[in-house]
Amino acid sequence: YVSFDIDSVDPAFAPGTGTPEVGGLTTREVLELLRGLKGLNIVGGDVVEVAPQYDATTNTAHAGAQVLFEILSLMVFSPAISGKRA
Repeated sequence: YVSFDIDSVDPAFAPGTGTPEVGGLTTREVLELLRGLKGLNIVGGDVVEVAPQYDATTNTAHAGAQVLFEILSLMVFSPAISGKRA
């Protein structure tokens, strides 16, 4: 199970969160990190701390949606879901 907290992303990329982390990850770093999990036994996931009311640009919602898409994509390659052994 992968739980991703959007607070870990730098507010330049995702300002819509309750606890912005200056010097946090870039969206590129987040995607690289998630894609590095390919082949692991991922059976689910979530994205937490997205607060659109704090983001007039909708960047946070877009970043959160992309992260969730990546997690769902990882599940396709999960041995538990695809029926393949690790």
